[in-house]
Amino acid sequence: MPRSVNAVAARAKRKKMLKLAKGYFQRRKNVWTVAKNAIEKGLTYAYRDRKTKKRNFRAIWIQRINAGVRPFGLSYSQFMGLIHKNNIDLNRKVLADLAMNHPQAFEAVVKTVKK
Repeated sequence: MPRSVNAVAARAKRKKMLKLAKGYFQRRKNVWTVAKNAIEKGLTYAYRDRKTKKRNFRAIWIQRINAGVRPFGLSYSQFMGLIHKNNIDLNRKVLADLAMNHPQAFEAVVKTVKK
């Protein structure tokens, strides 16, 4: 009995993967085994770094809020404690944006919290 292979599906799978390798350098873009390894590694990095990106942005927001509250005699930790104690529902992203781009509004939030 002859060996049965699904060449159509295999070719489609390879074409799909090689399409993902478009823009890669040298053999990474057109040699199947090299391209497959490069794509798998790239997708692994993409998954990992989507998580890292969230961590990095949170760290940036914390630094910006801390820099914004220091002139008012507070630390980041004290400020966030007061924010939660006063039931002010502003997340770190919004607070960091206020501290950077709208200092008067941020100052109003700090004064509200300090009372």
